[in-house]
Amino acid sequence: MTTTHELTAARSNGRLIALWLLSGLVALVFLGAGGGKLAGAAAMVEVFDKVGLGQWFRYVTGVLEVGGAVGLLIPGYAFYAAALLAVVMVGAIIAEVTVVGHSALPAVVLLGLTAIIAYLRKP
Repeated sequence: MTTTHELTAARSNGRLIALWLLSGLVALVFLGAGGGKLAGAAAMVEVFDKVGLGQWFRYVTGVLEVGGAVGLLIPGYAFYAAALLAVVMVGAIIAEVTVVGHSALPAVVLLGLTAIIAYLRKP
């Protein structure tokens, strides 16, 4: 016979697994994006030229994205990393809409995912 406690524990384990999978997927995306910025990928250099703040801003953004990706995988830092990445995505959305002219949909999706992670990892 299954007790209520066992069902609650199973749901809790399922939620935790889903949170880790989501965090890992989002971390991989940010590692790739931030790594491309730090490596000086031609597309990233062009985008940050359009933004007009200089290439130093590409490096800062890359460091924030890579650091945030690593932070997502450390439970004690995951909330703060997700909040940081959400702020970075707000900036990306503003840049995409006002300056760059590309679709802001990827940044909007990442903003939503980081917001979910932050909510689920809040202290």
